[in-house]
Amino acid sequence: MRIAILDDDQNLLDLTVATLTEANHVCHPFTSGKAMLHQLHRESYDLLILDWQVPDLSGTEILHWVREKLSATLPVLFMTSRSGEDDIVAGLAAGADDYMIKPIRRAELIARVNALLRRAYPTQTASEIITFGSYEFEVRASRAKLNGEAIELTQKEFDLALLLFQNLGRPLSRAYILEAVWSRDIEIPSRTMDTHISRVRSKLDLRPENGFRLAPVYSYGYRLEQLAKE
Repeated sequence: MRIAILDDDQNLLDLTVATLTEANHVCHPFTSGKAMLHQLHRESYDLLILDWQVPDLSGTEILHWVREKLSATLPVLFMTSRSGEDDIVAGLAAGADDYMIKPIRRAELIARVNALLRRAYPTQTASEIITFGSYEFEVRASRAKLNGEAIELTQKEFDLALLLFQNLGRPLSRAYILEAVWSRDIEIPSRTMDTHISRVRSKLDLRPENGFRLAPVYSYGYRLEQLAKE
């Protein structure tokens, strides 16, 4: 999963990144609240870890912006040295989903992060076969079906299609899709992603008649929408 982490303590930030990277998450560290906020306008993340007290823009200010402008369901974990009961209540009341007190314990951090992700994205930890309306995905076999008929997909097309369905209604940035499908270590031409999007749309017949629409999000990425039945 893609996690953005804000902490102005570089040592703690490095420890958090190392811990979660070892747990197979992709981490994007920030020491500045303004830098994180700028990136939140441009990129999508699966979870945010916020330090309460950052000099230029606090974790609570970012959280208020996220809940007002971005998402009410994006999981947010506060990580702070403020340990009073009133502080914990205030953090949760501001919209945080969980709260950790520094110094962090590595095993606890991984457990809390994984619990938040399971709760927020249940289909991504579901069984081997996942269904969305008339579509069926066999995860381990990398096979997809529409109305029981097999759809011929390459591995990348399958990965892309499953990613879109697992994030129904959620705008995904191009960088998010790139990391999830092609790996963050590989640079691909912009047209490669667009070509794969076009093929997925065509091969899965993603149109209103089948209850879904795959749409571009201007200057950001793509979103798969499930349409209400008339």
